[in-house]
Amino acid sequence: MNLVAIAERTLPLLDLTSLNDADDAATTAALCAKAVTPAGNVAAVCLWTPFIPQAKQALTGNGVKVATVVNFPGGSLPAEKVADQIARALADGADEIDVVMPYAAIMHGQGGDQRAADHLAACREACGTTTMKVILESGALAKPALVERAAAVAVASGADFLKTSTGKVPAGATLGAARIMLTACREAGRPVGFKASGGIRDVETAAQYLALADQVCGAGWVSPATFRFGASGLLDALLGVLGHGPAAKVTTGY
Repeated sequence: MNLVAIAERTLPLLDLTSLNDADDAATTAALCAKAVTPAGNVAAVCLWTPFIPQAKQALTGNGVKVATVVNFPGGSLPAEKVADQIARALADGADEIDVVMPYAAIMHGQGGDQRAADHLAACREACGTTTMKVILESGALAKPALVERAAAVAVASGADFLKTSTGKVPAGATLGAARIMLTACREAGRPVGFKASGGIRDVETAAQYLALADQVCGAGWVSPATFRFGASGLLDALLGVLGHGPAAKVTTGY
């Protein structure tokens, strides 16, 4: 395994994330500084909505997108409130929206798929043409059949990315869930990307997800437009492999 080649491939796919209750202007500044590395820049930073303007200013000209989360982390807010969250985030300059789908509805059945679809359709409308990543919370869904249903609902409702996890429940990304979600991306009939988040902290694990994406979606498919890692703890490992040593440590939600 060529760890240097894998690290070079992985770094520009990273969504550097901080979603802690104690986040403030200082942690936001540190996160944005960490996003610009001697080995290249990450794809995006993902943070709470109030810090979007600061991040936009800090990252101007660096090509790093600014993402935020809505309906986070439980996926339980009414659709109209989530649409309001999206509107505020877009007004502040967000480039990407990571929305938690109402995954409990998928788990409960009895019309839950349609409720989840209606909810995500409202989110899609609120996002307009802005990239919408839909968080399935695959660790909570757990059963492959539920992950498959949630992925199908998200794709049908206009998701631009399928994302595994919030990082706020015990079970994060798994290769089993990733295979199901990548298959849904491949079969979507339009461009749909995949984001693995929660628990990916070393280059060897990242390599497993990249190999799986190559296998399921084809060797030329992975790019920042189609594949992300929501795994901030991974950055130090990548920089270490690339000979730049550990970056300044930031406590994150992943």
